[in-house]
Amino acid sequence: MDARDKQLLRSLRLELCTEVLVDGVVIQYLYQEGILTDSHVQEIKSQTTSQRKTMMLLDILPTRGPKAFDAFLDSLQEFPWVKEKLVVKRKEMTVQDPADVTEIAPCILKTSPTDQQLNKLARRLGPEWEHIVLCLGLSHTDIYRCKVNHPHNLQSQIVAAFVLWRQRLGKKATIQSLQASLMAEEVDPSVIQYMLE
Repeated sequence: MDARDKQLLRSLRLELCTEVLVDGVVIQYLYQEGILTDSHVQEIKSQTTSQRKTMMLLDILPTRGPKAFDAFLDSLQEFPWVKEKLVVKRKEMTVQDPADVTEIAPCILKTSPTDQQLNKLARRLGPEWEHIVLCLGLSHTDIYRCKVNHPHNLQSQIVAAFVLWRQRLGKKATIQSLQASLMAEEVDPSVIQYMLE
């Protein structure tokens, strides 16, 4: 999913939670189209309220590839006013041109990120953090350990995973390799800029 669509879903998150009931056609359509897996459907259905179900879906969608947003729009047959609003807002949104992003100096790219920088990065990441740390060489077991050690705080889980990566790789844990894995997961380039400010 591209950065603009992720940003759009984030900016309308609370509105979508009150207006869309994902229980019926929405998750069945996304499952049929291969956007959601069995475990995603179970995870969504296990939520206690319809708003939590929608939130869970909005957490999962950005991690489900380039077709996820369009499939989500198609799934909103019962909610034409929501679909219309998303389409209009999507056209209005301007995507930051990669040329506008300031280049990072090579000397900075070769350094390891500080604790403060990792904290700032963790604040900006959502569920895609797991894929990012897998790209960096951590295992599913490492991720599980980070979640168990910090069960109630997503930001702490993310920071713990990045700290573990930095400890394991030492001088090879550079901002450059972090930037590469963020780009591979299509994270908005502004996130790395924010981290370095």
